[in-house]
Amino acid sequence: MARPLTVLFAPDSFKGSLTSVEVARALARGWARARADDSILLAPLADGGEGTLIAIEAAGGWKWRDAAAHDPIGRPVTAAWLQSTDGTRAVVELAAASGLSRLGADERDPMGATTRGTGEVLMAAIDAGVRQITLGIGGSATNDGGAGILEVLGARFDDGRADLDGVDPRLAAVDLRIACDVTNPLLGPTGAAATYGPQKGATVAQVAELDGRLSTYADGLEAAVATRERDTPGAGAAGGTGFGLLVMRGRFRSVALVPGVDVVMAAADFDGKLGRADVVVTGEGRIDAQTAFGKTALGVSRRAAAAGVACVAVGGGVTPEGIEALAALGVVVVPVTERPQSVEEAMAAGAAPLERCGERIARLIGLKAAS
Repeated sequence: MARPLTVLFAPDSFKGSLTSVEVARALARGWARARADDSILLAPLADGGEGTLIAIEAAGGWKWRDAAAHDPIGRPVTAAWLQSTDGTRAVVELAAASGLSRLGADERDPMGATTRGTGEVLMAAIDAGVRQITLGIGGSATNDGGAGILEVLGARFDDGRADLDGVDPRLAAVDLRIACDVTNPLLGPTGAAATYGPQKGATVAQVAELDGRLSTYADGLEAAVATRERDTPGAGAAGGTGFGLLVMRGRFRSVALVPGVDVVMAAADFDGKLGRADVVVTGEGRIDAQTAFGKTALGVSRRAAAAGVACVAVGGGVTPEGIEALAALGVVVVPVTERPQSVEEAMAAGAAPLERCGERIARLIGLKAAS
């Protein structure tokens, strides 16, 4: 009889359908049906976008807090954030107030959407006495260069000029980590507007206008702080929010831009659990060409390969490019779908297909272990 294994489930969320916690549990339930004697470890992950708070809270040591804020088009909302149980640290998710998921398809406003709500959540954390903040900036609906955030923090913008005299002096005691999974600059053909504007509803003409707006905005902010950040990798993240915060380095105690998946891995003790595992199962809603540019499945696959641990990646949708990106690390990619279906049908199916996928993978592993 094959020896029992220790299996680590470390997926991202299946966006629009299941959280990473739900995905990990579903895969584990299916696995246990086929291999009941195996030991199961869970490390639900995220990459700094929507779902980051849920993944980090699952690791323990955090409490949920709420902040009154505004959504990208100015409607009042309540946005959740996390505070450590000792009160010293916070995790804020830009998507909680300023995310694309806050808007219906007909409500997207690439020209007017603002990050003001995220600024309000940050101020709530600062008001609560927190001075170590991690901000995940994935999933934004905005292209304002972080201007909404900076205005809440006390900056003023007028006719292309930036006035930072009113910036909250408490920022000088705040360490800010920006969790981000992209490396785009602020401007140009690979910048914030060109790369991400269309998915936020921008037309070709609006992309050009947004790029011009961001250029003018960057001129004013960089002149005010006498430093240049527009070309820094990640400056274009979240419609230029990366740039807006990086430019403010001198007003915070520290500002660092870090890979979002690394932040969540650390919180989930991924490396500690990996050291005990014989197999890792990761995954995300879609494994495609974008997977090669820093998504969660790639981060897990790299660490598993470095540790010499076998890795399987499951995807709600899978493309040849995604398979190729992970095959280079020795990872086997398995689709969750069991028949031809639309994305909407797959998302509506819930956790059951993931459970069956976990069971199939376990049975295949059992065949290998028994041979």
